[in-house]
Amino acid sequence: MVIKIALIQLKISGPKEKILKNAVDLIRIAKKEKFANLVVLPESFNCPYNEADFEANAEEIPAGMTSQALSQAASDFGVHIVGGSFVELCDGKLYNTCTVWGPDGSLVAKHRKVHLCDTNIPGKLEIEESKVFTRGESYTTFQVGETQVGLGVCWDMRFPEFAAAYRQLGCDLLIYPAVCDTYTGEMHWELLARARALDNQMFVAFCSPARDPHATLVAHGHSLVVDPWGQVLQKGTEYQEIIVADLTLKTLPEARSQIPVLQQKRTDLYELVVRKK
Repeated sequence: MVIKIALIQLKISGPKEKILKNAVDLIRIAKKEKFANLVVLPESFNCPYNEADFEANAEEIPAGMTSQALSQAASDFGVHIVGGSFVELCDGKLYNTCTVWGPDGSLVAKHRKVHLCDTNIPGKLEIEESKVFTRGESYTTFQVGETQVGLGVCWDMRFPEFAAAYRQLGCDLLIYPAVCDTYTGEMHWELLARARALDNQMFVAFCSPARDPHATLVAHGHSLVVDPWGQVLQKGTEYQEIIVADLTLKTLPEARSQIPVLQQKRTDLYELVVRKK
């Protein structure tokens, strides 16, 4: 089996209705013209990544405008959609949440960002997500055919144990919608994607918004897909575009049998314990 994945590096500007229309138009192109069966949107895709905009754009899931648009698009085009992330309002709390929609328009998974980004690089970047969001408390997986897919959102990518737990849970593909700034993006973006893929012998996809030089947080862009050997299959520019890659699943047993590191781990000396809540 081959999964054709399409990362939609979306331009995020203007009112929510305009952004959603643009996203749906690109989902249609990804399915109808690029023949993708799995389409991914970036983090905070329905409004700019800006603390001042988060609460105003928060929605309930699945009742909100964004959920309804993604559900309809998935059904109309018969495709799995990983709906990037947007601000979820639930019981008076805000979450940075990724939704997944099946080809029949059903909500098949929901991942609340587990690791919140609190970082301070003097003169470069200051973010304190824990002031705004409540963190998620669980792993999230779903199926595309027989392939198990794991989800993270942005900062989740920086924790190797989190990715290793997904491998232990049987995942063969990890997807991270993300808004990474240009400063750390130049240093870490591709490195993190290749490390998560190589360490766990999995496919890994990072999906970013397009770069907007006028945004509060300027995104790095360069969405990419990496194979289980740690090689970049496809990588975008900083502009709005659709990045498409074929995930040839036979690559997985080849990599794992030829370099059997997962079998060679010294569990007598160290061990990963996956705790489910």
